Amino acid sequence: MQMPLQISFHGMEPSPAIEARIREKAAKLERFSDRIVGCRVVVEAPHRHHRHGKLYNVRIDLSVPGRDVFVGHSGPLNHAHEDVNVAIRDAFNAAARQLEDHARQMRGDVKTHAAPAHGKISQLLEDYGFVETPDGQEVYFHKNSVVDADFYTLEIGNEVRLVIAEDEGAKGSQASTVIPIGKHHIVE
Repeated sequence: MQMPLQISFHGMEPSPAIEARIREKAAKLERFSDRIVGCRVVVEAPHRHHRHGKLYNVRIDLSVPGRDVFVGHSGPLNHAHEDVNVAIRDAFNAAARQLEDHARQMRGDVKTHAAPAHGKISQLLEDYGFVETPDGQEVYFHKNSVVDADFYTLEIGNEVRLVIAEDEGAKGSQASTVIPIGKHHIVE
């Protein structure tokens, strides 16, 4: 790491054994990102609850270019965190997952979901029509390919979602399925 590791203890005395374990886990984070510029770890031992034991909370604040990674206690109480070593392990595992996700995003390895084929009805004839896609392509469709609506209720300008057939028809690209969108719009 380019900046030193900062370790704090709240509600408990500092422990050399816990500090050594944290240093070991922090060093392993560099496998997931060699660009960590700062790491702050806070180990908290909240006051004792009447029904529950002492649950340790480990917060980790990591700084990497383009993003800060924060890991802390959230969700239901995990009674395995009555052991400070388990709480440390879980927090550093969560930090590693977030660093991996960030590294994938920086490399461009994250899947993006393309908007489904869609367009606006540009022509309606007796038993078929055409849809104009955002890229200007005209796609033919037959009245039997309309799903969730009646062909005769469609109007020019209606937005529709398309499933384009692999093979082109006699009139060019052909939609095997046309689904009216209604008020919901597809965001590209």
